[in-house]
Parts: sequence; structure tokens; C-alpha cells
Amino acid sequence: MAASAELHTRLRQIAEARMAVDPAHDLAHLDRVWVNASTIADEKTDLRVLIAACYLHDLVNLPKNAPDRHLASRQSAEQAAPILDDLGYSPPEIRTTQHAIAAHSFSAQIPPETPEARILRDADRLDALGAIGIARNFSVAGSLGRALYDPADPFAENRPLDDLLFSIDHWKVKLLTLPSDMLTEGGRAMARDRVARMLHFLDAFAEEIGHPLPPGWTAD
Repeated sequence: MAASAELHTRLRQIAEARMAVDPAHDLAHLDRVWVNASTIADEKTDLRVLIAACYLHDLVNLPKNAPDRHLASRQSAEQAAPILDDLGYSPPEIRTTQHAIAAHSFSAQIPPETPEARILRDADRLDALGAIGIARNFSVAGSLGRALYDPADPFAENRPLDDLLFSIDHWKVKLLTLPSDMLTEGGRAMARDRVARMLHFLDAFAEEIGHPLPPGWTAD
């Protein structure tokens, strides 16, 4: 089922008024996730469900270092239900949208069981990659007081990776692994393209700090 322009506008307004905002999760993030999801979607996708999931998936957004962060997507799904009801969604549509929202989160560990849930998860993770992903990574690291890199060992050749301390470590811990974790063919293709951009940046970064990029810092 297609999503109307009116529904798009109403969901954006609701999200802007209701969601908690941080440097990496704002209305622009939701817009980008919807663009990603629209690109991945095919003719079998329920776009009414997908657009609602895209714009309501971060209604509850807890800091990355919050102990109960793994509950945020479930809480977002709960808060989405009355909103969806007010928008005229049927009970099956509400349940499907709630599942997609709950399952999108990396920390929630909920397997996505529908096409819309798989697309939303890929679309959200794509926003952690490419040029936007680089900007978001450093923005979040700065807000949490994390250093860009360890000047003594920038690429963790002789120490354990620690992305709670160093922003660049998060690339190796998680970001560069995302292409292999995508659930849709479209998501995998987009992720590979975006990681290639990140690796070009990483080569320049290594050159500018005077420390060659070691083997192993590539995409999975």
C-alpha cells in the first residue's frame, strides 16, 4: 500500500514534536532513513507501514551510554501505537509497524520477521555509513567526550579496540562490519558503496596523522 504525501507530512510533524533529539538522531535522520528505506523497498513493500516505522522508530531515544538503551526501541513501539490509531491505521498495520520499530535496534536483539522490519533495520544502519556516517560518528563521540583516536596507537595494533574511549575504534568494532550484516540486497549494495567512501576518508586520515593504515581495516 502506498504512502500519501499527507501522511508523510503528518508523520514528520508528529516526530518533530514528540521525539527526543540528540546530535545524531533528529528529524533530518528520520528523513534520511525514509529515503534509504524508499530506495530499498520494492513493489511488495507496504509503504504505509514502512513510512510510519521510519518516522516513529526514535520516539524514545536514550543516550548510547545509558544502561537501559536496549529498551528504547520497544518503548518507541509502545508509544507509536496510539499515534498510529489516531492516524487511522488498522490493528494489523499497527502491530506490523510496532514490530518493525522494536526490531530495528542493534541493542534490542529482536529478529526482524517482516519485509518492512528488515528494510527499516537496513535503512537505519545505512545512516551510520558514508559521509553522513562519518559526521554522525564524530558528532556522537564529541557529545560523549570521547577522543578521536589514541595518539599512541591510532589503529589498535598493540592494544584492544575500545570504542568507549576512541571514536575511530568504533569503525573497526562496528561500522566497517555493517555491509555483511545487512538483510536486504539493496541495503548490502548501498552499504558497500558507503563503506568505500569511508575507507577513502580513512586512508587520508591515516596519512594526515602520520600513521599508515594497517592491514585489516577494511570492510567485511
